[in-house]
Amino acid sequence: MPPAGLRERKKLETHRTLATIAVRLVGERGLDHVTVEDIAAEAGVSARTFFNYFASKEDSVVIAYADHAERAHRMVGRITAQPAGIGARDALVAALREDLAEIAGHRDEWLTRIRIIKENPGLTLRAMSLSSEAVEPIVAAIARRSGTDPAKDVFPSLLLSAIGGAMNAALMLWRDLGGRRPLLELFDEAVAALATGLADPR
Repeated sequence: MPPAGLRERKKLETHRTLATIAVRLVGERGLDHVTVEDIAAEAGVSARTFFNYFASKEDSVVIAYADHAERAHRMVGRITAQPAGIGARDALVAALREDLAEIAGHRDEWLTRIRIIKENPGLTLRAMSLSSEAVEPIVAAIARRSGTDPAKDVFPSLLLSAIGGAMNAALMLWRDLGGRRPLLELFDEAVAALATGLADPR
C-alpha cells in the first residue's frame, strides 16, 4: 500500500481537480446548467467518487481545498508565529497576506469562483457558513497576542471583523477589476485606509 502521506496528497489533488473543473464549467455555463456528472466526467472519475469529496455540486464550487478546516488552524499558527514585537493587527495582516498570495497565484480560478459566489446567494451563504467556523480560533489567537479576553473585550472580534472586511473589500474590487491590479496591493491599501481611521481620501 502507498504510504499515508502519498494517499493524502492524492486525495488533495483529486479534490483540487474536481474543484477547479467545477469552477470552470459553472463559470462557462452557469450553476443551473452543470451537473455532478458533468464535473466527474471532465475529471475522469465517477459521480460516486465525486461524492467522496463533496456533499453537493455547490460545495465543489465553494470549497477550493480539501483541507479547508485545517487551514484555519494554520492561520492561527501563522499569527502565533509572528515575532514578539509585532502587534496583533500586523500579525493578522501578515497571516492573511499568505492566503491572499495563494489566491492571487490561481488568479483566473479565483476570479471566476468569486464571481459565481456573488451571483448565487445560496453559495454566498455557504461560503459565509464555512468561514464562520474559523472565527473563534482566530479571535482566540488575536486575544492571546493582544493580552485581551474575548469574553470581556471587544478588541479581538473587532480587529478580525475590520481586517476581514478589508480583505473582502480587496477581493471584491479585485474581481470587479478583472484582476488588473494586484490583489495584495489592494489589500494593503484597504488596511492602510483602516489605519487612518477611514478618513476621507481627499
